[in-house]
Amino acid sequence: MDRELYGREAVLDDGGLVARLCGLTRHGVARVAYEHGDDPPVTVFTGGRGTGKTALLKEVRNRYRGYTPLALLDCAHVEPPADHGPGWTPLTGALAELAVQFSPRVLGARPVRFPRLSLGLVAVAAIGWSREDDERARRDLQQLGPLLATVDPTRGAAAHWVGKVLAKLAATFAETAAPLAGVLAEATVETVLEEVFGRMQRSAEGWYGGYRNAGGRGKAGLQQLANDFEQGGRRRGEAEAFLVGALTEDLHHAYTGLRRGTRIGRPLLLLDNAHEPLGRQLAEPILRARAAEGRRDRLVVLAASRVRDDEALRQATRLRLPETAHRAPCPRGESVGSGILVVELTPLSPAQTRGAFDRHDPAGRTPAELPRAVHRLTGGRPLGVALLGRAAGEAPAGLKPELTPGRLLDLTVELREDSPPVPVAPALLAELLPVPRPGPYAVLAAAHDEDSARVLAHARLPSESRDGDVALRVRDRLRAEDWAASAPGSRHFVADPLLRALLLHRLRFEDGDHPRYAAWHAVHETLRRHYGPEPGPYRLHHDLALGLTEDAVTHLRATFPEPDVLGWLGRLRFVASAPYPRERGATGPDPRRAVALGQAPPDELPDGLDADGTELHLALRRLLHAVWLLTDPLALPDEEVADRLAYELRRLSGRHLSGSGSLWDAATHWPRDIRAWREPSLPPGREDGV
Repeated sequence: MDRELYGREAVLDDGGLVARLCGLTRHGVARVAYEHGDDPPVTVFTGGRGTGKTALLKEVRNRYRGYTPLALLDCAHVEPPADHGPGWTPLTGALAELAVQFSPRVLGARPVRFPRLSLGLVAVAAIGWSREDDERARRDLQQLGPLLATVDPTRGAAAHWVGKVLAKLAATFAETAAPLAGVLAEATVETVLEEVFGRMQRSAEGWYGGYRNAGGRGKAGLQQLANDFEQGGRRRGEAEAFLVGALTEDLHHAYTGLRRGTRIGRPLLLLDNAHEPLGRQLAEPILRARAAEGRRDRLVVLAASRVRDDEALRQATRLRLPETAHRAPCPRGESVGSGILVVELTPLSPAQTRGAFDRHDPAGRTPAELPRAVHRLTGGRPLGVALLGRAAGEAPAGLKPELTPGRLLDLTVELREDSPPVPVAPALLAELLPVPRPGPYAVLAAAHDEDSARVLAHARLPSESRDGDVALRVRDRLRAEDWAASAPGSRHFVADPLLRALLLHRLRFEDGDHPRYAAWHAVHETLRRHYGPEPGPYRLHHDLALGLTEDAVTHLRATFPEPDVLGWLGRLRFVASAPYPRERGATGPDPRRAVALGQAPPDELPDGLDADGTELHLALRRLLHAVWLLTDPLALPDEEVADRLAYELRRLSGRHLSGSGSLWDAATHWPRDIRAWREPSLPPGREDGV
């Protein structure tokens, strides 16, 4: 059954990008005209964690497996076999795995065979063998069995040829005083050719005649390949690149051999985490052969990369995902990189987010605004939308009408039928920020910049500082994971709202000290002292995070008459962006609502206020709580509170001697911004919402 991949139709539809590249609709139903003729680009899907890159590649595999040769490889997780020899590297291991995946029979065509790649990997496997350790050779040869079985399943999978190779090697050792890798490779290749390869396949050896210094002689090329591989460094890189060419040549031969015309569609190579070194080792030889030699290998390479601005992508053609729905031009230049098409995976739209929630909650028992609120929190990041949508669908029936994004984070969700449910927030955080210890990140998520992060690290993470500046280490790791840290215009060290919300959730609820929340209090108290003693916006921000609001109201009242009304509105907006100190599993209306609507009695009022000052103080108390609630990404919007926000701002405009216009505009535009799921704009009504 097809997975629900909302917003990815441009790639997966029957006339979408993959169909036009490989020439087949999904499940091989019909042919599709090739958009790029015989020269398809290497297509790289880019996006941060949770944007759906892996899910997209897996869905391509699910839809086309059995209809055209394909292989999916995670370049970040190529596991070495137990006790492997020096002929195994991540690249040689990956090539063997890819060949095995490509080889099964597909609809209407024979299995793909890999004689050229087999010979090359057999040759480099020989570099670690010696006369004292024939078991090393036996183990390496047996590990190559699945690959050799693609050449002849009846012989390659059998064990008798291994003994014959070992006998040949013993004779070679006896005749050679100081055996070199090339000599061993020749002896091994000769025996494998005799024992595993049929007559028609032995000509594959000739392909290595094109290797460096081979002079058209296949065995000489294989000897040189083994010698270069043994040298390491640049020479090994050249040998490995030639082995990548062996893989593509075997695939190409399957389409141009004696049974040409019997295959439809093109083979698909799917590379996840292609920003890893292995991804470049696999893709660059293909690109260089196409650019420098004019090679037309017919292979469709679809890769996924977290790194949008990699130097290797500098000359690529760049498109956003929706732009590829009907056409994806990729003009070729002279550079190698011009053969790359970079497709940026765009966030899900609000409508697509709602569709995901409808799938998990078809009866519509959750609040109508919940999908849009989740979209605001996640920014449309598919992983966040999918997990929170599933949590909403699995929530107890009695809880569904009261769900908010914050309460979704408190739930558990069943990710697999064969494992118990897991807590939503930690599960999502582990996917988005896979670090061994997220604790330091949770502490620094409360900071606003590198300086305040450094203050927190010094006070709260002293043991972490032994390995250098903790703030800079965390900053660099966030950047490496494509999470903006201290982004321009942001007043938060962790700029992404979803990641910051998850880290702050961990800070508050995973210290095992309910209801004191010791870690939460310690972190915000540290920053409060750092920004004190004057009641500036940063200190008051952390007051609110600690549940202390009266100093903020007093400061807003004291500074209200000043002429810089836009600055005052900006301070109000920033102070009210503080994380709310929620209680886990709390039910009923948000406590801020009653205060915003004037339904909660005030705490003790400051001394010395006359009637007019008291009225202003209470109005600003209501206003602060209204902005705090309405802009909280973990809360739902509230029409009554939004109306009250407009009412309070309009009344304040009548009290100010010089800045009534800005307050009046805020009364008009801030509720409109909030209903449009935007941050309140400054100046009010500014289109970019700054």
